[in-house]
Amino acid sequence: MTDADVMALDAADPLRGFRDDFCLPEGLIYLDGNSLGPLTVAGRARLALVVEQEWGQSLIRGWNDHDWFGAPLRVGDRIAELVGADPGEVIVADSTSANLYKLAVAAMQARPGRKVVLSEPGDFPTDLYMLEGAIRTLGDGRRLELRPSSGIESALSPDVAVLVLCHAHYKTSAIRDMKRLTAAAHAVGALVIWDLSHSVGVLEVDLNGCEADLAVGCGYKYLNGGPGAPAFLFVARRHQDSLVSPLSGWMGHAAPFRFEDRYSPAGGIARFACGTPPVLGVSALECGVELSVRAGMPAIRAKAAALTELFISIVEAGPAAGLLELATPRDALSRGGHVSFRHPDGYAIVQALIARNVIGDFRDPDILRFGFSPLPLSFAQSARAAHILGEVVSSGDYDHPDYRRRAAVT
Repeated sequence: MTDADVMALDAADPLRGFRDDFCLPEGLIYLDGNSLGPLTVAGRARLALVVEQEWGQSLIRGWNDHDWFGAPLRVGDRIAELVGADPGEVIVADSTSANLYKLAVAAMQARPGRKVVLSEPGDFPTDLYMLEGAIRTLGDGRRLELRPSSGIESALSPDVAVLVLCHAHYKTSAIRDMKRLTAAAHAVGALVIWDLSHSVGVLEVDLNGCEADLAVGCGYKYLNGGPGAPAFLFVARRHQDSLVSPLSGWMGHAAPFRFEDRYSPAGGIARFACGTPPVLGVSALECGVELSVRAGMPAIRAKAAALTELFISIVEAGPAAGLLELATPRDALSRGGHVSFRHPDGYAIVQALIARNVIGDFRDPDILRFGFSPLPLSFAQSARAAHILGEVVSSGDYDHPDYRRRAAVT
């Protein structure tokens, strides 16, 4: 593809105006929005307002005067628009890990007598860790069984209480067939929990159209909520009054400010809240979510597919062809918003790219991972990054001690 072709793609991009809504250093190509989304202009202004005016001047009155108390449900309803849920089915709360624990325990208790939690080896590690913890908590012979994607459906049986899967795989970007797998689980009476952390804000998700039961998701990746931003969870309305959260914190109480000694769960999705909402985090997240809602998921998804297609095609036509192994599905409809290549010196290559102002990340043992956030990224940046990757790999410039020195975060 020529430079003129790339320029034409940017000129025709219906989302090109959103680039100005992000705060990014000049000259930097940021391909790590699948791990931490960039700061939004609105988020920066909102945080300043919350800190200086709402918290600084209103103090505790802010819970009422600025509706801090209602923010988890308000922002949850906006996220619902991005994932095919209805108002009152999504709430912003806690972390993805804590939310998964809550839903996993609730789902297991809703299927008494069934002993198996089914998932996939190599799925996002914290999900598996939290499932192990939930099983230890409940005991009674429950166990976690792991099957590769190709064996998930054959492993579904009447002993399976809940199936837990990532919709888009964090390493390979492969997309699971939500509708088919949910139907297969329902056919044996199991519930399904979907982790949308690498899907929300970059892929079209239709939870209710797929008859999904439960889901969790991250606020700091494609939703651009900031480092450690609060997460969200989804509970289909049909399950809300029958499932019980094991973390019965005061914000999930029917009347938290009555300060009663005994716990009475709130009705609806509110019962899955737990602790006091982090107002600064929810405020920044709300700004990122609003950008995605305004852009619309069909346009975001289409651009993500086009950006990743361009990147793959240039890398595979360039000097690194044959030196990098594509770990991501080649079919754009089967991959999410990030592209992964394999190389035995993947960590050093990523560090060499960072030194050249191209930021991706690395995942053990050999994955170079590049995330394409459609709102802040241009096609020219995608093409430029692909050319730089080819130069770094083919030249061997990554073979330097400085690039092999491991940092705490990869």
